[in-house]
Amino acid sequence: MKINIPKEVEFIINNFYKNGYEAYMVGGCVRDSLLGVNPKDYDITTSAKPEETISLFKKTIPTGLKHGTITVLINNNPYEVTTFRTEGSYLDNRRPSSVDFVTDIKEDLSRRDFTINALAYNSTNGLIDYFNGTNDLKNKIIRCVGNPDKRFKEDALRMLRAIRFSCQLSFDIEDNTYTAIKNNYKLIENISFERIRDEICKILISPNPSKGLELLKDTNLLELILPDINSLVDFSPKCTNHNRNVFEHTLNVINNTESNLILRLSALLHDVGKLKTLTSFNNGSFYGFPGHSIEGSLMSKKILLKLRFDNNTIKIVSKLIEHHLVLNVNTMPTKYEVKKLLIDVGKNNINLLFKLQRADINSLDNPKVFLEKVAYTEKLASEIIENNEPLLIKDLDITGENLIYEFNLKPGKIIGDILSFLLNKVLENPELNSKEELLKLAKTNFNL
Repeated sequence: MKINIPKEVEFIINNFYKNGYEAYMVGGCVRDSLLGVNPKDYDITTSAKPEETISLFKKTIPTGLKHGTITVLINNNPYEVTTFRTEGSYLDNRRPSSVDFVTDIKEDLSRRDFTINALAYNSTNGLIDYFNGTNDLKNKIIRCVGNPDKRFKEDALRMLRAIRFSCQLSFDIEDNTYTAIKNNYKLIENISFERIRDEICKILISPNPSKGLELLKDTNLLELILPDINSLVDFSPKCTNHNRNVFEHTLNVINNTESNLILRLSALLHDVGKLKTLTSFNNGSFYGFPGHSIEGSLMSKKILLKLRFDNNTIKIVSKLIEHHLVLNVNTMPTKYEVKKLLIDVGKNNINLLFKLQRADINSLDNPKVFLEKVAYTEKLASEIIENNEPLLIKDLDITGENLIYEFNLKPGKIIGDILSFLLNKVLENPELNSKEELLKLAKTNFNL
C-alpha cells in the first residue's frame, strides 16, 4: 500500500534515516490519507531523542521538550516531531505522570486512543498497523486501542473524541468502546472547559452534528457538558400551539443549517430560553413562551462564557438568538425597523440571522408565510446595504467636532445626545444626511 508523502515530510523522515534513526508519519495524517482525504497537517514520530532531533535540523522550536515534541520548520512550515514514547499512570484523567522514550514504534502506537489513529507510514517500511486500524477504517468503526476503560481513564477527553470522530467520519462506535464511555462518563468532569469546548465545536461543524448530540445524550455526557441542552430532552409541552419535543426540534434546526460554527451554536441554543418561560394562559387552555428569545440570549451568554468562548462569538450568537423569532406574519417590517435590526445584529451577521430563522422555520409544519416574511426582510436589508444608507453615527455627514465648533459647545453628554438624535432622523430619512440639514436639525431641536 503506497501513500503520498509531501516532499517536506519526506525530507524530515529521510534525514532521520540518513542519521541512523527511524521515523514515520503517524496518526491522523495516515488515517486521512487512507480515506482519500487531504490531511490538514502531518505529525511525525521518530526513535531519535528530542535533543537529537534538534541537532539534525536548522530550525526547530522545543514546543514540548518534556514530552518529546519538537517543532521542525521546513521553509517556515511547522511539523511536530515526537520521540517514540510510553506514558506512566495518568493524573486526574488528563495527563500522564511521566513519559519514557522508547525505540520501538509498536510501544508508541499502543498508547494511542483509537485503532484508526494508531497507524504509521514511511516509504521504507510501508504501513505499520499493529491494531487492525485499516480493518476498522474499512468497516467504519471507532475502536479503542486495547482496553477502552483504560484508555478513557487515561484521558477522559477521548470519550468526546470518539463521538467527534463518529460524526466527522460517519463511523459507528464499537460496542465495548461505547459501553466504556457510558461507564466512565463522569470522568469528563476532570477535563478543562477549553478542551471540552473544542470537541463540541468539532462535533457541531461535522457532517452529522445531530448524531453527535444524540450520542452525547445517550452516554449521559450531555448532562455534564451542556446541562441546559440536556434539560430540553423530553421537554415537549402538550398544548395547541406547541407540541414539539424541544430537543428534537433543536436537532432539526441544526440539521437545517450549513457547517458554520456561529450558526450551529446559535441553532443549538436558540430555544434554550423556553425552559424558563413556559407560561399558562386562560386557565391552561393556551401556553406560550413569552420572551424566550430574550431569555435564551441571556442564557446563551452564560453557557458560552462557561465554555470559555471568545467575547466576539458570545456577542454574535446571543444577538442571533435574541432576534431569531419571526412573528406577526401579517405585518411586514418597515425600512426603519430593518435598519434598527441591522444596527443591532451587524451588517456582517445579518445573513446568519436569516439562515437561522429559515432553519428554525423549516422545522415547522407550515413554514410558507414565515419564510415570506424572512425573504421580505432580507430584500430590504440587501437594499439598505447596497445603497450604503447610514446606519451608525460614524456614517453621518457631521461630527462631534462640527457641533462643538458651530454652536460653541463643550465636549460632554450633550454631543452624544445630539448625534444620536440626528442618526435616528437619518435612519428615517437618509436624504437628511448632509452637514447643512443636520446642523439645522440640531439647532431647531436642541435650542442651540
